[in-house]
Amino acid sequence: MSSNPFDSDDARLFEISTRARGPAGVLPLTAEMLRERPSGDLFGWTQNAGMGWNPAALGGNEFLMLSTHGGIRAADGTPVALGYHTGHWEVGLLLEAAAAVFKSAGAIPFAAACTDPCDGRSQGTTAMFDSLPFRNDAATVFRRLIRSLPTRRGVLGVATCDKGLPAMMMALAATHDLPVVLVPGGVTLLPEEGEDAGKIQTIGVRFVHGSITLEEAADLGCRACASPGGGCQFLGTAATAQVVGEALGLSLGHSALAPSGHPIWIDMAQRSATALMNLEARHITASDIVSDAAVRNALVVFAAFGGSTNLILHLPAIAHAAGLARPTAEDWATVNKQVPRLVDALPNGPRNHPTVQVFMAGGVPEVMLHLRRLGLLETRVTTAGGDSLDAQLDAWESSERRTRLRDQLRKEGVDPDDVIVSPEHARTRGLTSTVCFPKGNIAPDGAVIKSTAIDASVVDADGVYRMTGPAKVFLSERAAMDAIKAKRVKPGDVIVLICRGPMGAGMEETYQITSALRHLPFGKHVAVITDARFSGVSTGACIGHVSPEALAGGPVGKLRDGDVLEVVINRATLEGTVNLIGENFVGQSASDGSRILEARDMRSDLAADAALPDDTRIWAALQDASGGTWGGAVYDAESILRTLAAGKNALRRQP
Repeated sequence: MSSNPFDSDDARLFEISTRARGPAGVLPLTAEMLRERPSGDLFGWTQNAGMGWNPAALGGNEFLMLSTHGGIRAADGTPVALGYHTGHWEVGLLLEAAAAVFKSAGAIPFAAACTDPCDGRSQGTTAMFDSLPFRNDAATVFRRLIRSLPTRRGVLGVATCDKGLPAMMMALAATHDLPVVLVPGGVTLLPEEGEDAGKIQTIGVRFVHGSITLEEAADLGCRACASPGGGCQFLGTAATAQVVGEALGLSLGHSALAPSGHPIWIDMAQRSATALMNLEARHITASDIVSDAAVRNALVVFAAFGGSTNLILHLPAIAHAAGLARPTAEDWATVNKQVPRLVDALPNGPRNHPTVQVFMAGGVPEVMLHLRRLGLLETRVTTAGGDSLDAQLDAWESSERRTRLRDQLRKEGVDPDDVIVSPEHARTRGLTSTVCFPKGNIAPDGAVIKSTAIDASVVDADGVYRMTGPAKVFLSERAAMDAIKAKRVKPGDVIVLICRGPMGAGMEETYQITSALRHLPFGKHVAVITDARFSGVSTGACIGHVSPEALAGGPVGKLRDGDVLEVVINRATLEGTVNLIGENFVGQSASDGSRILEARDMRSDLAADAALPDDTRIWAALQDASGGTWGGAVYDAESILRTLAAGKNALRRQP
């Protein structure tokens, strides 16, 4: 072996040709094309032939397949290079299946990708600072990729998880004049014996508290993702986004929550490719599907499923991309008061069925049958299948698929009507509505809590959660976790985590804290208040999105250790308050707390995280100028330009 780093003993390295024969055949050009078509269209055909496409077949319609695919799989499925998460690991199989359908129909598929991160992998690290900002970046990349193929006749979007899927929906919704279809990447399976992917993220804190042994942690951690592909097994942000995509009409009926890698999952991709070609032939575009009525349907279905509070960020962003009115906090609150929760799934319970069982029980169309009967849906909307929602639900109700999947679930010992519960029995089965928007003197612009996920044993008989306790204030998630592990957080405490909103930490998820509390014996007796957000699998008395955030001058930035906080959440009326009521461990009243806050200065130690990237700081400023987190954390070009112009004018007036 030569010691020279440029040399090699492999003589094949030097078998180089400077010319090749080139593809056989001729381009099927016409004189009209040469006269009228842009040079880019013509050169595109040259490149298509160079990549090996049969030149004689180049006249077919071109369809773009976008995905969040990550990793490199060998033909037998073994990893050559890992992806960031199971959610994008197998979506290449969906692309292959869809591409084969396009090709067999004489169409020409193109594939492009913008891979996505894993919020589970990012928990507790500075990677979480990029999680929510990534969504806007990815949506921009997807839109640019769509525009960069000028000859595309439609777009098939394939995505699975927390940020990549909302980004894909934003991009598809913004593609007003083209037909689009969304293919959700499905879910992974639970181990036959073991824990789900949400609980498994607490093995560290449970080991420290003596709840599990080192051997148990190692064994359980190995088996939690029991199949190699798909989003997590619980109704977190990934699964909820899949549900919302189908509720919007962007996906075919009964697409969300399909088991990754299974034939029924592959069939979804094949049928989606056919549906996209049918939409193109009928001139049905994204703007025909994503309408104000479709957005309201998504709000209704979200409430019935009881999904992740992160969709309060994502659905307004999708509506904004479509050029529609963004749902407000009042809209969410109104719908959640009207719509019963019908789905019993992880992590909301009470029985905690995995998402694949929700799929087998009928998934989105089964829930929609109940909602249609209650008159809560606009069923005249157009769906990705090209028909009205009414027609789609009629077909589902009489389908063999519905009957056989529900029967199979019964054979496994699970009653599908215990997974998707009728409205008549929902409340008696322990299902309560999902989202509440408390306000108070430390959250004057509002906050959000998944009220259904509060442990029922700490809720009073009248359905109201009441807690009064001393604040323990932390400026980083690490500091809060250290306190929990060191047993400095006690039952009755209120953890206050600030400087973690958009300006402080990119509005990170704080699942380390909420999951630790859920799986520690005393955790249900601790509340959390933060200007950050929560993972979709979070449970407990966890109040997030506190606005204004501390770094924007919000009163939450005035809180100190020993302040007495009062939380009241009515799970029946979905109303709530979060107030400072005293200081120095002495409780008084909310009006006293307001006077205390008025007299206080902001804490002197408030600061953005030192590791916050500059691009995330810019994202925070842009979304703040565009309506902030309650507006979906979007980029509103008109608002941003108006703000920049006002700022420039103000600078010019300075001496």
